Amino acid sequence: MLFIGRKMRLANKLTVLRILLVPFFLTCIIYYGPGEEHLRIIALLIFCSAVLTDFIDGIIARAKREKTKLGSILDPLADKILLITAFISLSQSKLTVVLPDWVVITVISRDIIIVLGAVVIQFITGHLDVHPSHLGKITTFFQMATVISILLNFGFSYLFWYLAVLFTVLSGLNYIYQGSKLLNENK
Repeated sequence: MLFIGRKMRLANKLTVLRILLVPFFLTCIIYYGPGEEHLRIIALLIFCSAVLTDFIDGIIARAKREKTKLGSILDPLADKILLITAFISLSQSKLTVVLPDWVVITVISRDIIIVLGAVVIQFITGHLDVHPSHLGKITTFFQMATVISILLNFGFSYLFWYLAVLFTVLSGLNYIYQGSKLLNENK
């Protein structure tokens, strides 16, 4: 992590590491096929490592009071890059359990709506203060659990993706409500 810079906080370095793990994860999923079971295991280990960095960077940021503007933007961006890559690749993979396209479309649609809403809020108000909601955190948990369950070839993975979709929709509606409220208060 020497190339990242000495002044970058540890929590932000872990977030950057999470982003850097994405191409390795994707490569394992793309090249997975019959007789390549080790690639599924490596993909699982990489994804779990990325999830762990997400958990640890949050703990460090709170414990050391290292919450930064960069971290507040980079952390959710890293989650979106990791999860969207995982969802798309798992919907097209040769794994035993394949994620349905409608699940991927739901997750990506919500993320696009959130990003566009953030751009509109920034444009209209001149500032954007990013705070993940509790529903957003639960959504991320179930999305990550979905990926892990599929990589484990868990026969009941659909239970996780139904919960992920439910919370994806609920958190999306919550973010739309919060954004509308913020814009109405700004008038």
